[in-house]
Amino acid sequence: MGLGNPGRDYEHTRHNVGFQVAEELARRYRVTLKNYAKWKARAVKIPDIGDGVLVAEPTTFMNLSGWAVREIASFHKLATSDLLIVYDDADLPLGRLRLRANGSAGGHNGLKSIIQELGTIEFPRLRIGVGRQAGELKNHVLGRFDSDEKPQIDEAVKRAADAAEVFARENIVAAMNQYNAAPSAAETEEDQA
Repeated sequence: MGLGNPGRDYEHTRHNVGFQVAEELARRYRVTLKNYAKWKARAVKIPDIGDGVLVAEPTTFMNLSGWAVREIASFHKLATSDLLIVYDDADLPLGRLRLRANGSAGGHNGLKSIIQELGTIEFPRLRIGVGRQAGELKNHVLGRFDSDEKPQIDEAVKRAADAAEVFARENIVAAMNQYNAAPSAAETEEDQA
């Protein structure tokens, strides 16, 4: 489940990197996210990842994301350990990934909503660093990436999609072991070549 805000005004903002990861997975497998009003989400099944994965984005605003997560999990009879919530984190350096098996909301309104709706903090999550700038946090996360940040965040979105695939094929521990470390300079240079 990639988190973000719906609508053109929010496309490509820092708060919508979760949507970008969901869309990257759909692009890789040449499938299209479709609207499901009953879940208040856009979703698509990708049978080629593990035993099959449902990739989704809530069509509610960020602070109501939990409703869609709860509805999808309930409909598909998913354990919370089967979920992977992908979202932005202003406390992580730009482009840095951090996976965890569980944890608090850490001030993120989308996670607060999910915790409230699921009644637990026991679900895997993947945070993507969007950095922090001076000024009001709301303006920062609802702003777009600067042109010099774009290559770094594009690469982070690809790595996050890779991490989501490892999670789906293996488990959260395998994904954590592979993606929680900062990419080495050699990996970064390799990716750019």
